[in-house]
Amino acid sequence: MLFLVAALLLLGVVLGAVAHAPLSVSLVAAAVIGLWLVVFAIRERQGHRRRTSTN
Repeated sequence: MLFLVAALLLLGVVLGAVAHAPLSVSLVAAAVIGLWLVVFAIRERQGHRRRTSTN
């Protein structure tokens, strides 16, 4: 429960910061985060396939 409260508090802080930032800054940050998530997903998928193929 405490984790949920902390996550919601952090979400509120981040959304408040984005609301005051210029749109171009928000879009660039969103693109960087999206790219990072795609790279992370690809690396996780490749690592998972490599581990399961050797078993």
